[in-house]
Amino acid sequence: MTDLQGKTIVITGASSGIGAATAKALAARGANIVLAARDQDGLDQLAADIRQTGGTAVAKATDVTDREQVQALADFAVATYGTIDVLFNNAGLMLFSFWKDRALDDWNRMLDVNIRGYLNAIHAVLPVMLERNSGHILNMASVAGHQIGDGAGVYSATKFFVQAITESMRKELGVREGIKASSISPGVIDTGWADKVNDPTGKQAAQELNQVAISPQSVADAIVYALDQPANVTINDLVISPTRQNW
Repeated sequence: MTDLQGKTIVITGASSGIGAATAKALAARGANIVLAARDQDGLDQLAADIRQTGGTAVAKATDVTDREQVQALADFAVATYGTIDVLFNNAGLMLFSFWKDRALDDWNRMLDVNIRGYLNAIHAVLPVMLERNSGHILNMASVAGHQIGDGAGVYSATKFFVQAITESMRKELGVREGIKASSISPGVIDTGWADKVNDPTGKQAAQELNQVAISPQSVADAIVYALDQPANVTINDLVISPTRQNW
């Protein structure tokens, strides 16, 4: 028996990488998992894999940049399991480019997913948690929110934002409402992110950085640790870095 047994956990960006690894790890500890991402087929396969190994999971295709879709996700979680105990705000984009490249489309995509997506999810789950004076919001941050690497100015800015809102929620919601807020700040993780970079110069920088990447499972283990704590304990911010770094 763990503190995760029977808890309902909503995971955005769940169809692959850190989200998928975390979903499996939390389901193995008895949590009810609500999987969200844009890839319905990927979500359905992951949910089936979790159920096949004895876990509990449902899936709903969700674009976190769409406020109505995120609200529908929260409503779906409550309708299925009765409540939401944990939000793992995980959907994100890391698109490298240099300022001289003026990669405005990539910058705006990161703002939409990494900032508006997080706010949409928080907005959707907070009423459920406030009504119960209980809950946990875990935001995926990054070492890029602590230090800025080459070609990562806008990405780092979005992760500084995540650090700021997490600290604000921790002070306000934790003290007054009994709702935990914490963050995980990984270094470079091998999730296929480097292949999504469109800018040629940024792609080269991303591929070089990815050479020292650690596995999604390592991050999932840290997330389980942060969430599997007694009600009176909050793990504020875990920084997880490769032993060898070229950041």
